[in-house]
Amino acid sequence: MKSRFEDIVETLGPRIANGELNPGDAITLADIEAEFDCSRTVAREVQRSLEECGLVIPQRRRGLVVQPLDEWDVLNPRVIRWRLSSPQGERQMRSLIDLREAIEPMAAELAAQFASRDQRDELLQVGAELTRLGSISSGPEFMAADIRFHQLILTASGNEMFESLGSTIEAVLKWRSENMLMPPHPEPRAMRDHEAIARAIYDGDAATARDAMRDIVAEVRTAFNSRTPNVLRFD
Repeated sequence: MKSRFEDIVETLGPRIANGELNPGDAITLADIEAEFDCSRTVAREVQRSLEECGLVIPQRRRGLVVQPLDEWDVLNPRVIRWRLSSPQGERQMRSLIDLREAIEPMAAELAAQFASRDQRDELLQVGAELTRLGSISSGPEFMAADIRFHQLILTASGNEMFESLGSTIEAVLKWRSENMLMPPHPEPRAMRDHEAIARAIYDGDAATARDAMRDIVAEVRTAFNSRTPNVLRFD
């Protein structure tokens, strides 16, 4: 259950992300208290959360001043979700595809080289579970397994900066599911690629792992460029 301050953040954050509040606009703590009928303590929690996202900075005699995009924490899962749901959603989606295309094939290649035995075993198990669940639907259980699959690869790469992107990937996948942009059943090509990645990492085949992951993200870009969001895959 969301706390009071989180409900308010989930109202104000999107206002900034969708341009309802523009850079240079200001919100005071008194404004927050009045609009949401909350205490000063809650208003300050809202302030801290928005500051952590890079969306506002406090200024004396003005309040919380909205910041331009280049000051935002663009890898923050909340910011990603808000931007995806804003009029700038297409720009955010393209940026995420660019990021995944640059990072995930390399992460898969590194995982094939450096993953521990336990990580290799788990990837095989999660890959098999994805295949089983995908034969039924692309529902919540499939999504949870898919998130685990991609996060595990980022971790198994041995690159701590790649691993830190796990919450970014999770935010994208959850957003797609929540907005009903997943196809009813995962595409066969996607499932083959996931199976190939899991097996290649298990076997230490770096080139195959890299190429299969590259194919997954390439298909996402193709779907995006063809403007068919109902079949767009971030998995």
